[in-house]
Amino acid sequence: MKRNMGTIDRVLRILVAAVVAFLYFNGYINGILATVLGVVAVIFALTSFIGTCPLYALFGISTCRT
Repeated sequence: MKRNMGTIDRVLRILVAAVVAFLYFNGYINGILATVLGVVAVIFALTSFIGTCPLYALFGISTCRT
């Protein structure tokens, strides 16, 4: 897959995932909210490490400089 995520986009997604993890492990969020945010955080982290967002590809968006 072709990279379509820029550095700033990837860093922001990692930060969001880290904040969600912090909130969960310190007991600030729980229940369904924690589950939904946890899934989103995992997706953000995975797409950041890979550098490709499937939704960006679907809509033809790219934040990556080439």
